[in-house]
Amino acid sequence: MEKHFTKIFTDESRKLLHEFEEMIASHSKALWNYCKYITGFPWDGEDLYQDTIIKSFGMAPQRWHEITDKKNYLFRIATNAWIDQCRKRKREIGILDDIQTPSIAFSDHLLLEEILLSLESNLTPKQTAAFLLIDVFHFSAEEVAGIVKSTPGGVYSAVQRARKKIASLDFSKSEIYAGTNSAQKETIQAYLQAFNEGNLDKMLRLYSDQAQYEAFLGFQEYSKDEMRNGSLIYGLPGHTAVEKILWGKPVIIVLAATDEGLKIHDIQSQEIENGKIVSHQSYFFRKEFILAAAHELGIQAQLDKPKW
Repeated sequence: MEKHFTKIFTDESRKLLHEFEEMIASHSKALWNYCKYITGFPWDGEDLYQDTIIKSFGMAPQRWHEITDKKNYLFRIATNAWIDQCRKRKREIGILDDIQTPSIAFSDHLLLEEILLSLESNLTPKQTAAFLLIDVFHFSAEEVAGIVKSTPGGVYSAVQRARKKIASLDFSKSEIYAGTNSAQKETIQAYLQAFNEGNLDKMLRLYSDQAQYEAFLGFQEYSKDEMRNGSLIYGLPGHTAVEKILWGKPVIIVLAATDEGLKIHDIQSQEIENGKIVSHQSYFFRKEFILAAAHELGIQAQLDKPKW
């Protein structure tokens, strides 16, 4: 007889994941920034960050020796995950040749967010990783060699060449996501109206019966019934939802009323097909993402939340 995932199994797994996240909390902000810079975009960086957390948690039982350097472990998995993604996209990964090049200082005035987010489109994945790990996150060349699977000499040479190339490039232009079309906007406006009215039934009518609801690194629900009997069992929270553009992408910002004014409670995005919401994503549990979004939007984040 086939065994099912029991409640005890899922509860214990969730508890262990929470403990793992607490263990790596001191490195989570740096890891999120690294993922953002190496992919070249906050949204792609968030995807890589989530992938890194899931993989690093899942691969821990495969480690023969104790993980003593958590930062190295996390950054290594993030780098390998990104390079694997680039390979699947048929991108040239590049190699770090150990060729002597003149030493070039990378001046502080170049260390700007716009430039760091532009690296991915101007350097190979391995060059980008080596440069970020050395110049931004201050790993040693020996550590970086292990992370990107090269040699210290190759890392030194790659960083020098990256500095030279960066100094010669124009980073003033960046790509952004396209906006929603009119049909999608109509559904989103209906969602906002139902949410702000606190009308759960009206809101759920906008979802397909098989809609997936994912609160990243929190929980997943795979149908409208699971949503109604799970995350929405107590109805809507009574917050205010507004539509904003975040890093070029339309999102819904859920604002909670506090004594200090409205603060970001959640960030949501939806995928819509044939007038129905087929996928709903929530960033409620994603502290680093929401804090970065709050800075970008100029709105304070609500900090008194579970798992924060």
